[in-house]
Amino acid sequence: MELRHLRYFVAVAEEGSFNRAAERLHIQQPPLGQQIRDLEYELGVPLFDRSPRKVALNSSGELFLEEARDILRRAQLAVDNVRRFSQGESGRLSVGFTSSASLHVLAPQFLQQFRRAFPLAEIAVEESETYELILALQQQRVDVALLHIDAKRFPELTARALSEEDMLVAVPRSHPYAQAEDEPLTLGMLHDVDMVVYRRTDGPGIFERLTETFRTAGVTPRIVDEVSRIIAAINLVAGGRGLTVVPASMRVLHRESVVYRPLLPGELPPLPLYVAHRADARLALIRNFVDLTEKIASRSKEHSATGG
Repeated sequence: MELRHLRYFVAVAEEGSFNRAAERLHIQQPPLGQQIRDLEYELGVPLFDRSPRKVALNSSGELFLEEARDILRRAQLAVDNVRRFSQGESGRLSVGFTSSASLHVLAPQFLQQFRRAFPLAEIAVEESETYELILALQQQRVDVALLHIDAKRFPELTARALSEEDMLVAVPRSHPYAQAEDEPLTLGMLHDVDMVVYRRTDGPGIFERLTETFRTAGVTPRIVDEVSRIIAAINLVAGGRGLTVVPASMRVLHRESVVYRPLLPGELPPLPLYVAHRADARLALIRNFVDLTEKIASRSKEHSATGG
């Protein structure tokens, strides 16, 4: 028994005529009649009461009609589900963020617009340190991750740059540098100043950028604390422990006790945001998420360039 036998049977049952059913199915009437006889032979029972003027279901046929419709419905549902999954319209996607990437101005748009574009997809979000997310990507525990480091430098991974943001100096409001907060600081002003920094193992993208910039400029701050997360650094700044350097997206935190001052243009390179995934990823949902983040980031750049 094949699905076509069930479709033919349902058509004859609903039309009450082999001729009308054949027209509906776009086949000839004699082959249709033979298919129905083959079905009845396989089942071992007749399904129709036949007369010269019409064909009607018998009691066995009425029962089989319910079953046939249910089988066809479930078969079509299976086909639809597989097609949606293969096109990246359904399934489960795990997305990782570093703490700073989660506060990026584009992060909410990535998630909101993905859910809007693919309402049948389930998206799970987790936050972790950079190297933990790199390992999670390599071990396929996370499908994609938003990072401040180019993941192509790690085995099995690839990444695309989405956007860049300026770096700001977070200053306790009690600190002398908190005055004239709109005026830019210079890197030289950070020499021999108490600073909270990020551990290389937890924030490699920002750590490497700051270390190289300080070394090139001959700046040596006094390191008073090392932290694993940017939010922890800002908490320490809010408590007056020292200064730190953060992505501009973090300036929404502790505004009552922290001043965020810019650096002179060109003194510290902007911080890139990447979307990373395994290079051998075949899940269509991953492709759709990455493509969507690129489109959103591109529109944001165009909007900024036009002054919108």
